[in-house]
Amino acid sequence: MKSTRGHYKRPAERPFSRSERERVTLLFNGATTAHDRLMAAGLQGLGYRVRPLRVPDKAAFRTGREYGNNGQCNPTYFTVGNLINELSRLRDEEGIPTERILSEHAFVTVGTCGPCRFGTYESEYRLALRNAGFEGFRVLVLDQTGASDQGTAGDGLEVNLQLIITLVEAILTGDLLNALFFQIRPYATDPEAVARTREKCLAVCEAALMEGAAPNDAGLAAHALRVLLRVGHGRDIQRILDRTLGDRHLAALRRCREIVASDLEVDYTRPKPLVKITGEFWAQTTEGAGNFHMFDFLEGEGAEGLVEPVATWIDYLLQYQRVALDDRAGLTGGGRLASLRHRLHSARDRAVLTAAARLLARDYRRMREALGGTVHPMADQIEMQRLGHPFYNVRAGGGEGYLEVAKNIYYFNRHLAHMTLSLKPFGCMPSTQSDGAQAAVMSRYPELNYLPVETSGDGATNAYSRVQMALEESRARCRREFDEAVANTGRSLNAIRAYVAAHPTLQDPTRRVPRRPGVTGRAANFVLHVGTLMDREGIPRRETLRAAPR
Repeated sequence: MKSTRGHYKRPAERPFSRSERERVTLLFNGATTAHDRLMAAGLQGLGYRVRPLRVPDKAAFRTGREYGNNGQCNPTYFTVGNLINELSRLRDEEGIPTERILSEHAFVTVGTCGPCRFGTYESEYRLALRNAGFEGFRVLVLDQTGASDQGTAGDGLEVNLQLIITLVEAILTGDLLNALFFQIRPYATDPEAVARTREKCLAVCEAALMEGAAPNDAGLAAHALRVLLRVGHGRDIQRILDRTLGDRHLAALRRCREIVASDLEVDYTRPKPLVKITGEFWAQTTEGAGNFHMFDFLEGEGAEGLVEPVATWIDYLLQYQRVALDDRAGLTGGGRLASLRHRLHSARDRAVLTAAARLLARDYRRMREALGGTVHPMADQIEMQRLGHPFYNVRAGGGEGYLEVAKNIYYFNRHLAHMTLSLKPFGCMPSTQSDGAQAAVMSRYPELNYLPVETSGDGATNAYSRVQMALEESRARCRREFDEAVANTGRSLNAIRAYVAAHPTLQDPTRRVPRRPGVTGRAANFVLHVGTLMDREGIPRRETLRAAPR
C-alpha cells in the first residue's frame, strides 16, 4: 500500500457567526476570579452570551493529564481539564446532548507570543477535547500580539476597538480590586467581612461594565472633538474619547472606595512581611491548585502578598513591539520612495504604540486614584528595561521576557518588598532562562531574598516548606524594621495603638499611608506616620523606650 505525505495544515475551525451570538455561550477562564467575572460582564454589555469557568482544581489537572499529551506545561492541563470537566458536567448531570454542547458553546483563549509550549496550547486543547469525546468543539483564539489585525473563525466575535477597550477596562478594574483586597486582608480586624465587601464591590463594577456603550458626560471639550472627528475612523476615536475623557467607568470604583471605607477597618500596627509575586503569567495569576493556592498560604503564614497587575503584561507587550519596530526602522529596500514609505509607516506605528501605552498608564492612574490611590502604581516599562537589560536582553522574547529579572531588582532597590516569590510551571522555558539570569542578579545584590518555585499538579508540601524557610528571613527583616520605626517615634507601641483607637480615620483601609525612604513594611511606615501626627499635636515623646513587644 502506497503511503501519501502532505504538508500539515491547521484543522478547519467551524465558524462562529454573528447570527449565533444569541444562542452560543462563550466559555473562558485563565485569570483571577475577579478578572474573569468582570470580563464576562463587559462582554455581556456588548451583547455576547458568556460564562467564566470556575478556578481550575486538582481534578481539572488530572483530567487534562488523562486526555492530553505527555510533557505539556501544567497550565495546559489545568485549563483544558477544567473545560472538559465542565462539558462533561453539562452532558452527564444536566443531560444536554453532545451535539447541542458542540453547537451552543465555544471556548475563547489567547494565542501565543512564543517561543515556548504556549504556542501549542490551541492544538493541545483540540486534541484533549477530541480524546474526551468532544471532537469539533470550537476553540476561538485571540492573538495577544496583534488584536487589532486579527479575526477569529467567523465574524461572531468581533475583535474591534470597542471590544478591546471593554476588556482593558475590565482587566484594569480587576487588577485594582485584587490589589486593594490583598492589601486589606492581612490587616483586617474582621476577616470575614472582607469577603462580603469584596463581593459588593465586584457586583458594583459588574453592573457598570454591563451597561456597555451607555452614554456618559465627557465634558464640552470631548463633545467638540467628536464633532470635528466624525469622519474616517471617527467612531473609533469617539470611543477612545469616551474612555479617556469620560467619567462613567470611574464612578463604580469611587463607589467601591465608599463601600470599603464604611464596611472595613484595618490594624496596621501588626507587622507583616511584604512578598512580591512574580513569575510566569498564568502561575502568578491563578488563584487555585495551579500555584498550590499560594496566595492563601502566604496570608495564612502572616504575610502580605503584592500581586502583579495584568496591566503590566499589556504594557510589556506594547513596549516589546516598540523595540522591535525600532530595530526594523532601517531595514528598507526598493529605492527612495519605498524607503520614505517605510519610514512614514514606522513613524505612524510607533506613534500609535506610544499613544496606547500612555493611555493605558493614564487610565490605570485615574482608576487607581478613584479607588483611593493606596495600591501600588503600575511599574514604568522604560525603568524595567533599564534594570533588566544588563542581565536579560530586552529583545529575548517568550513568557515575560526581561520582566522577571527587572521586577526582582525593582522591588528590592526601591524597598517595596521584603521577599520576591517567583511562581512558574514545571519546566517553563522562559522562566528557566530567567532563573539562570537571576544567579547574576543575586551576585550583584547579595541581600536580595528571592525564591523561585516551580508548580505542577503535585508537590505542594515541598513548595510550602521552601516558602516557609524564605519567609523566616523576611519576617526577621520586617520585625527589625518595625521595632526601629516604633523606637524612632519616641513612643511605645501601646501609646501608638491608643492614639489610633482614638482616631478612627487611621483605621480606614482607603487612607493613604506615606512611604518613608528605605522603609518597606506597611506597619513600619504606618507607625512612623502616626508618630508624625502625634508630634504635630504636641504629644510628648519619652526619652527611653524598650523595644516594641513581639
